[in-house]
Amino acid sequence: MVQQADAVLGSVGSLWRYPVKSMMGEELNAAEVTDRGLLGDRAYALVDNADGKVASAKNPRKWPTLFDFRATFVGAPRVGAPLPALRITFPDGGQVESTAGDLNWILSGEVNRAVTLDATDRGERETVEATSPNPWTPAAEEYWPDLEGLDFRDTVTDFDLPVGTFFDLAVVHLLTTATLDRLRALYPAGRFEVRRFRPNVVVRSADGVADFVENGWIGKTVALGDEVRLSITGPCPRCVMTTLPQGDLPRDVGILRAAAQHNGANVGVYASVLRGGTVRRGDAVRLD
Repeated sequence: MVQQADAVLGSVGSLWRYPVKSMMGEELNAAEVTDRGLLGDRAYALVDNADGKVASAKNPRKWPTLFDFRATFVGAPRVGAPLPALRITFPDGGQVESTAGDLNWILSGEVNRAVTLDATDRGERETVEATSPNPWTPAAEEYWPDLEGLDFRDTVTDFDLPVGTFFDLAVVHLLTTATLDRLRALYPAGRFEVRRFRPNVVVRSADGVADFVENGWIGKTVALGDEVRLSITGPCPRCVMTTLPQGDLPRDVGILRAAAQHNGANVGVYASVLRGGTVRRGDAVRLD
């Protein structure tokens, strides 16, 4: 499909923010976008006290319950202001706020490992930058299922997160309804729902096609509404997280297998922020 500059790609169907890495997050009607993506996204993570690695559902054998937790802010984050307190809801419905004095003790009991809730503003407190002699580079682990088409099979690997952040590769992740529809057609038994893929921006495709349309955006600039401009930097490689159960969603390795067989194990695209601003549900999405 040929896409011309200023072509309308669709509209913002939904916006998602995940305050704590690998926990469920919150759907938004509008969000502020900064050079770190949606304000408050992946601002926190649990860190294993034993090895210093970031807790990630990419290694479900070590962190089997993270998808059963939900993190939300108690108020709306504002640019230039400290982030509001977090509210974390446990699998049994219990809750704790980040202001609790015994927070880490409570969280450790819930995940059955000694952990600390860490924040990305640690990088600011420690003046950690990519050019500093000892940059703060968080690390995590990833389990690779035994599936053809993946870089590794049935093993766990370590990987570094971008300096000073809790993102996997980039600060914004976009996914189109066209891609979800294409995957549903390729694997009808699978439930290809947005929550399996954890995007920040779901683009409701304009023409209703079922195709991996965002592959054609790589290297281009995409506008979200009147203010936000994103540089599409590359595809979003998928992992075991897409196969894990969530609520009524069953475990389904076929989700990842379909992506591996038909789109190089990629679903959606990653982006950096060229210009921040406010993005709202329903805003036009176009090539700029």
